[in-house]
Amino acid sequence: MLALRLLNVVAPAYFLCISLVTFVLQLFLFLPSMREDPAAAPLFPPALLHGALFLFLSTNALGNYVLVIQNSPDDLDACQGTSAGKAPCPLPSTHFCRVCARVTLRHDHHCFFTGNCIGSRNMRNFVLFCLYTSLACLYSMVAGVAYISAVLSVSFAHPLAFLTLLPTSISQFFSGAVLGSEMFVILMLYLWFAIGLACAGFCCHQLLLILRGQTRHQVRKGIAVRARPWRKNLQEVFGKRWLLGLLVPMFNVGGESSKQRDK
Repeated sequence: MLALRLLNVVAPAYFLCISLVTFVLQLFLFLPSMREDPAAAPLFPPALLHGALFLFLSTNALGNYVLVIQNSPDDLDACQGTSAGKAPCPLPSTHFCRVCARVTLRHDHHCFFTGNCIGSRNMRNFVLFCLYTSLACLYSMVAGVAYISAVLSVSFAHPLAFLTLLPTSISQFFSGAVLGSEMFVILMLYLWFAIGLACAGFCCHQLLLILRGQTRHQVRKGIAVRARPWRKNLQEVFGKRWLLGLLVPMFNVGGESSKQRDK
């Protein structure tokens, strides 16, 4: 239990450090390298387009990250089966989290990177957090590849060029041909690639469970759920203003979970 609680503190700090490093690299390395000749005077400079797109992706990722933490799942104090003198929870979708020390409604899992449980209130923000984190990481990787290609004159036309970049760069770094800052960017490329693929896979998995009307806790425990139309399952999680939520980080207003909470 001590290890889980320690991980619950280290994982969010790790995510915030990666986010800070990404912002610094984008601001001081990638954006300045995209400046062109002022005589060309394009209508939309590449640096402006790149900065606007990265700001949009990072704002949605960090905004939904904050909302996942703020909108904690409902704490069902009245049905804690582990406490003495209280009846066990009758609902199969409830679960007692040992890390959070509370019973949550429609529990999905405990996310250590947010230090919070994922349930009925913050599932929508969690899915969007995974989506935009994946897009921001993959986009940062593309920008980093363009920067390394320009600085080191490396061609990525061959499909295996990205895979062989790391071992080649390590040998060149110890020989003095690659600077420390350039080696750090190369290491970040692989980290962005790994985080981007992991978040994309997790997002697709969560969307599949939402379409089925299930949670990870129900799948793990083998709990059967009532079959419902997939559109209704999506509306229950994402609400009626799902399109606005894709553009601006916001709490799930108009969804079935919020209606049930207000009653």
